[in-house]
Amino acid sequence: MHIHILGICGTFMGGLAALAREAGHRVTGCDAGVYPPMSDQLRALGIDLIEGFGADQLALQPDVFVVGNVVSRARTADGTPKFPLMEAIMDSGAAYTSGPQWLAEHVLQGRHVLAVAGTHGKTTTTGMLTWILEANGLQPGFLIGGVPMNFGVSARLGQGKTFTIEADEYDTAFFDKRSKFVHYRPRTAILNNLEFDHADIFDDLAAIERQFHHLIRTVPGNGRVVVNGLEESLERVLHKGLWSELRSFGAAVSDFTAQGEPHAFDVLHRGQPVGRVEWALTGVHNQLNGLAAIAAAEHVGVAPADAARALSSFENVRRRMEVRGTVPHAGGAITVYDDFAHHPTAIRTTLDGLQRKLGQPRGRILAVFEPRSNTMKLGTMKSQLPWSLEAADLAFCHSGGLDWDAAEALAPMGARAQVGRNIDELVAQVTAAAQPGDHIVCMSNGGFGGVHDRLLKALAA
Repeated sequence: MHIHILGICGTFMGGLAALAREAGHRVTGCDAGVYPPMSDQLRALGIDLIEGFGADQLALQPDVFVVGNVVSRARTADGTPKFPLMEAIMDSGAAYTSGPQWLAEHVLQGRHVLAVAGTHGKTTTTGMLTWILEANGLQPGFLIGGVPMNFGVSARLGQGKTFTIEADEYDTAFFDKRSKFVHYRPRTAILNNLEFDHADIFDDLAAIERQFHHLIRTVPGNGRVVVNGLEESLERVLHKGLWSELRSFGAAVSDFTAQGEPHAFDVLHRGQPVGRVEWALTGVHNQLNGLAAIAAAEHVGVAPADAARALSSFENVRRRMEVRGTVPHAGGAITVYDDFAHHPTAIRTTLDGLQRKLGQPRGRILAVFEPRSNTMKLGTMKSQLPWSLEAADLAFCHSGGLDWDAAEALAPMGARAQVGRNIDELVAQVTAAAQPGDHIVCMSNGGFGGVHDRLLKALAA
């Protein structure tokens, strides 16, 4: 089969492309504004990438066009379609489907699917769960919205019965407005947390809770739902109905809890120690992610002690507090990190985790971020930014492309916050403020204009 993927460089669609290629299909694709790590991964697999969405790609005549949710029927001010290829596909009557639908029909059917849903931590938790299964001989397939460093790729078919997948609540495609995860039919589902996000497609938190309950409806009676016991929103989701085995984590009365510091803790099952995790990860959020993964792995036969042992060798996911480089200095090296955080809660969690890891005395934390997600671009959560940045000594915001005033939103931070209209200005601001021993955390769900390397070069100079 020849499939041509529209929006191939997104983390999900890029992973789907890798799976299709591994399964023996011919894969081509197109996108705009490609950036690593997905573009590098696709080229390494020998997948041809076409820049843009030109209608001439119809001449490729694939068996089916697989359409990512970046594609829409939108038009420019002069009435020209933004995605002329999609218009040509529809006009010609060519076959097309969504990414989640193609995945469900060609990859997931017949597998024991373990799906990880939640506003935060999906990628990391899916990476943890996959590594637990791998370390215990299950040879899982997986599709993750990032690159776990234990594997070096974001997706593979796997040789075993299990398949782990990052289960996103974002919509499937312009012609299928259900959440992606309703296509996956998991036998094991993790509900990690639930907050308001994706303001471009959801009106309120209740609308997202409804989608999460749609996911629960797809879990069979002999399946398992693993839920964060600290989340009131998930309690409301469960109250709408549950037909599967329930396991909880996090709260004092949960099935799985932790005792100890986030980097070294005992795993308790109903109050009894069943394993220990010692790793390099920081933050209570990762401790909770680990508990969720352990509870899910137990459902496919991995004992909690074995799961905890595997987590001690988990190496995290690229772009999750990944050290991009250090600049030596007599007064202490300056360290530059890359992190995917883009929701206010995720930003706060990331910075709190670093602050806790560094302890006292410590170098300063400089937060460099861009409000790039659709929710942040709309300004829905701009009032939460000062709260999310409390652990930062200084904050630098890239305001390019925003329809709201970032300086006004950050005004409560006073002199601790600066706003740059472009990457050059931002790099200049950070470089001027940096001191020996600083920790500079760059946060974005995109390429951020290569700010990490530009900062390292400017600091070195």
